[in-house]
Formats: sequence, structure tokens, C-alpha cells
Amino acid sequence: MALIDHSDVFIGSTGDGWTFVVLNRPIRNASRILTGAGFTAREHQGRTLHLLPPETAEDAHERAGVAAYGLLAHTMDFVDLAWTTRQRGAIPAAQPDVSFRFTDHAVTATAATDRARAILARHRFTPSADGSLYVLAAGLSERAVVSSVVQTEAHLHADGISVRIDLGIATLQDIPPAPPRPGAAPSPPSTTPVKRRSR
Repeated sequence: MALIDHSDVFIGSTGDGWTFVVLNRPIRNASRILTGAGFTAREHQGRTLHLLPPETAEDAHERAGVAAYGLLAHTMDFVDLAWTTRQRGAIPAAQPDVSFRFTDHAVTATAATDRARAILARHRFTPSADGSLYVLAAGLSERAVVSSVVQTEAHLHADGISVRIDLGIATLQDIPPAPPRPGAAPSPPSTTPVKRRSR
């Protein structure tokens, strides 16, 4: 599974500015809610993505908010790690105070201020030897990693600290395929003894 597969609703951004929504379970009226907020649906490697193109970055925050409001009426299992929904305006902050980066093996963060570094440390991020990079504690499940980043980002945002999250997804084509769905298991052979007819 990929990090986008653990919540009912996952909102993310690609490096080139697309905002995407992944629904990991059927949600009543979800397609209507998302298209009503300006998202378009596209099939991609076994999953349906709901998309806002980079040219809508100026109002991605508002559109995603409208969609989230509608979807939250049906589920609270919701994650938004899209950098495009954090900015208000078409151009992201050149140098955010904190930058998170997801890779195959770790989540790292850089911080520009002592206050930001203190918040990272409070949320289980540990500094590298030279202090230039913070790494999330090893051994966490993927779901726990996502939850930790969500909580840390919320804390930073509440303190007015700007954040950029890089999911390691450069373009739409880099969004991982849908996880395989388990098929129906074959029925086991009958273990009931067969009665023999006697003559």
C-alpha cells in the first residue's frame, strides 16, 4: 500500500502543482461533492483521481475546503497533506519555515526557526548529527507516519509557521496504482464424509 491508501479520503499535491483527492472507500455522493467543488475525475492505474490543475492554485484552498466540508459529513477518516491547499494565491511561499519530505524509507523535515525545530522535536522528529535535518522516529507504521505528519503540520499552522509538504509525487503519473483488491477466496473442498450406500 502507498501512504495515500490508509484513509477514507486523502488530499495531496504533486510537485508540479496538481491537487488530487483519492477516495479509498465508496462514499455516498462523493463524486457530486467533488465535481461541485470544481474537481474533475480521471482514471489512473486502477483508481479514480479527482483533480484540480495547477492553474487553479489560486483558489485550490477554497475548492478543497468546499469538498472537505461535504465529505466530512460522511467520514472523519480524512487526511489533507496538499501544499496547494495551504497557500492563498498562485505562488507558494519561496522559503517555507518547515519543509516535510516523504521518501520510500523516511519522512524528513527542515526547519528555519528555533520555534519550528522545537515543535518538530515535540512530535517525535529527531535532529541529524549536524542539526540540518529532522527525521521522524523509525519503526512507525505508514498510517502512524501520516498521522504524525498531520498532527505536526496542524501544530505548526496553529503557531503561524508556514509549511510545505512534498509527498515524493512529482507528477500525476507518479501517483501509485491502486492496491490490489482481494478476490473471492475459493471455497475449500468439502470435508463432510460421503455416505456409502450398502446393498
